[in-house]
Amino acid sequence: MPGSESRRWPVIAALGILQILAWGSSFYLPAVLAGPIAAGTGWPLAWVVGGLALGLLAAAAASPHVGAAIHRHGGRPVLALAALLLAGGLTILALAPSLPVYLGGWLVIGLGMGGGLYDPAFATLGRLYGAEARGSITALTLWGGFASTVCWPLSAFLVAQVGWRGACLTYAGLHLAVSLPLVLALVPKAPPPPPAASPRVGTVPLSARERRAFLLFAGVLILGGAVMAMVSVHLLTLLQARGDSLASAVSHGALIGPAQVGARLGEMALKGRHHPLWTLAAALILVTLGLAALALGAPGLGLWLVIYGGGNGIYSIARGTVPLALFGPARYPLVVGRLARPGLAAQALAPPAGALLLTRAGPEALWWLLLALSLANLVLAAALWRLAAATRPGDGGLL
Repeated sequence: MPGSESRRWPVIAALGILQILAWGSSFYLPAVLAGPIAAGTGWPLAWVVGGLALGLLAAAAASPHVGAAIHRHGGRPVLALAALLLAGGLTILALAPSLPVYLGGWLVIGLGMGGGLYDPAFATLGRLYGAEARGSITALTLWGGFASTVCWPLSAFLVAQVGWRGACLTYAGLHLAVSLPLVLALVPKAPPPPPAASPRVGTVPLSARERRAFLLFAGVLILGGAVMAMVSVHLLTLLQARGDSLASAVSHGALIGPAQVGARLGEMALKGRHHPLWTLAAALILVTLGLAALALGAPGLGLWLVIYGGGNGIYSIARGTVPLALFGPARYPLVVGRLARPGLAAQALAPPAGALLLTRAGPEALWWLLLALSLANLVLAAALWRLAAATRPGDGGLL
């Protein structure tokens, strides 16, 4: 159901506001609240921060089921349930009398993340607009790029005014008062599901060549998710180990967000004139170039962080547009649901692994690990490109 551009913008705006609040009250929440939570409760900081890892693992477990539900029923009911789950999980956090209850709240939040972050939103747009969803996916990532910009200051303000428990309750209220009504009012019901229905939850009918492409892209998402998560969590520590003060490290780290948005605007300006594999290639080259310079200690720290941020920004677009191009709109929600699982699991497990490497081998070892993972990702992307380019008409339709 293609729909005109004028009709799409209210849908994209509704999903965009949901993305800002969903990311800001889940993935980006511990950055501001972890310290106050640990200080106010006496719970170990590692466990307080580890709640996010539990949430990401719950999201990973739910993702294939989410994709199947969007395939059958469209994204509207799934995204509405996600808003309710996020509100419920944040309420549990706010009222948690003990660490186990707090961690249980993160499991509920994780289910909301599995149903409300980028991948389900991309799948929703794919169900609504089919092969023409690429521009809408790109536009949606612009909104998501402002999640930390909006919610980190908001979280800090709320902690100062009403404490960390009040901050969690406020976010829960925002999901009920803003996210849920927007989804119900502006996200239309999906058309009837395409005929390529899956016989079992989370399974996708793929040819042998498509299965190889699926595995290669899943590998890209695993390595890309691991790099993104480790940089997000450990960047300030890595920069301070190079001699940056905390204030300088924060200032340098803040360059990544605008770079992500700027790169997405550039991709949007191109209006889909190139295959999404070009977007993926550009993203991984920029990420690798930035990390190579940072690992080598090249001068111009801010420049290399901007280059890394630009690559990371358009990588988010490639996550949504490459599967649409390779596997088509009929199976898109199913494919995205299955692909989300390994990427989310990598995001959950990579930061603790990075912390262990920092402790055992030091910051330089982590820089080199990040670079090695990025180089390996380029190899996987090249293999995916070669496979797709070699596909002949009738072989599965990868290109």
